[in-house]
Amino acid sequence: MTNDQIVVFATLFGTLVFFVWGRWRYDIVALLALLTLVLADIVPAGDAFSGFGHPAVVTVAAVLVVSRGLFESGIVDHIARRLSGLASRPSTLVPAVTVPAAASSGFMNNVGALALFLPVAINLARKSGTPPSTVLMPLAFGSLLGGLTTLIGTPPNVIIATFRAEENGEAFRMFDFTPVGGGIALAGLLFISLVGWRLVPQRKGEASGSDLFEVEDYITEVEVPEDSKAAGKPIRELESEEGAGVTVAAIIREGRTQSAPPSWEILHAGDVLVVTGDTEIIATLVRDSGLQLVGDQEIDKELLTSGDVSVVEAVVRPDSPIEGRTAIGLNLRRRFGVNLLAISRQGVRPPQTRLGRTAFRRGDVLLMQGGSEALTEIMSSLGLLPLAGRELRIGPPQKLFLALAIFAIAIASTALGLVEVQIALVAAAVGMILVGLVTPRIAYEAIEWPIIVLLGAMIPVGGALQTTGAATEVAGLILELGDDLPVWVALAIVFVATMFLSDVVNNAAAAVLMAPVGLSVADGVDASADPFLMAIAIGASCAFLTPIGHQSNTLVMGPGGYRFSDYWRLGLPLEAIITIVAIPLILLVWPP
Repeated sequence: MTNDQIVVFATLFGTLVFFVWGRWRYDIVALLALLTLVLADIVPAGDAFSGFGHPAVVTVAAVLVVSRGLFESGIVDHIARRLSGLASRPSTLVPAVTVPAAASSGFMNNVGALALFLPVAINLARKSGTPPSTVLMPLAFGSLLGGLTTLIGTPPNVIIATFRAEENGEAFRMFDFTPVGGGIALAGLLFISLVGWRLVPQRKGEASGSDLFEVEDYITEVEVPEDSKAAGKPIRELESEEGAGVTVAAIIREGRTQSAPPSWEILHAGDVLVVTGDTEIIATLVRDSGLQLVGDQEIDKELLTSGDVSVVEAVVRPDSPIEGRTAIGLNLRRRFGVNLLAISRQGVRPPQTRLGRTAFRRGDVLLMQGGSEALTEIMSSLGLLPLAGRELRIGPPQKLFLALAIFAIAIASTALGLVEVQIALVAAAVGMILVGLVTPRIAYEAIEWPIIVLLGAMIPVGGALQTTGAATEVAGLILELGDDLPVWVALAIVFVATMFLSDVVNNAAAAVLMAPVGLSVADGVDASADPFLMAIAIGASCAFLTPIGHQSNTLVMGPGGYRFSDYWRLGLPLEAIITIVAIPLILLVWPP
């Protein structure tokens, strides 16, 4: 083994460790890996950032913009509206939401498809009395399965298509993935709908009740007497006295209720405050500020809302800018005009009682209060995904027609081989901006820049696997597992290894790292590269064992109240079925 190979393996090992650790963002880890190989003179300095102009990176960015255009047009909301009246048993509810989500994710971002159907699934589960944990994991897994069916369904497909173009001059086309991906998706959806959902533990997440959070556990009414220290003070001073441990969610003054009052509102003697926070902190506030508890009567939840103030439940996305920060650090009340009423983490309140000083984590479910009109835009800027109460946006007919026409032209042109996929999709993205389906600002916001940076950095790292011969070394180890290894066994090893890798690292990174290995194994068994590349594309998108393997899995963890170990209960048999179906199907469609 050469020195360059040792450096590459050490860098990749460190990269995987940091990916699994999760303390640093995966795009930062990828950049560190790239810089390490550049400084080691393994990746030439002139090629260090060539990955950012790679067709795969451009295609993924364009797909995200086009997905947002489809979202804004309300096409999929038409489907969701037809489902919103359903409320039945889990045996019908699970396929009713999972199958449409899978179909949608074949032509749009997986997370985008999940975002559309997540509120619908929660509402339907509540109506039918079904724990949302029964529905949400199947929904997340369905969104991943649907992405297997087309070139643009998931980033690994795009990446592998470009690897094939570099290998033999011709990339996989739009529907080249459909025979294999469609068969696997069908088998997976049948298993989830008929048997798999029964394997999911029934957890009590914050989405499990018939309402949002159990508000009575979080709010109390207190009165401001004449001799109270709080009289004459603005709300912000009262809240800061207890270290951001309480929030004034409403003021009742002279019989009139003001929900979500501004932080500068001056408190008057006789005001009744609806405050949220831990019981002990509220008790301390009452004692130190001279407030009085207003009896033990049941709190009216309607006090938290009014005509222009709403309370919504949302989950922290994995790429949210608020991850690792606190409500007091973000200054949510002053900067955004919203109140944080409660946090749920895997179905329970975090152990830290001071709400404002609790650092947000990906998958946390937040109960937010704020102005109804601005709340949706504010949550989008904070990287939050609404879980309930999202109104379905049914666009005008001409908007739907424009979106479908632009998308259909792009798909047809690339399917017929008229233009390269990246050109067709960039043209579709620009077209959606020109006709007003998305604004330039929304288009830039739709692009998941951490994914773009990850791909741009990891593509040269993956190239180093080939140029240094490190991929050949790994392939040799695989081939040494048996003498005269049959093609199907080698294919199965590569497929399973890719699946397990994608369970702990980003699926795009898994595809980039395994593609050179797959090509080397194909050479070792004297077989075509196509079945191995297809196996890696499918395997990289089958992250079903952990909540960290894919964003969709992470997003349902909090609302479903899942534990880390819950995912393998459904994910392990699902991956076994996928493996059994995938290997013969790949060999049939793409002979070695």
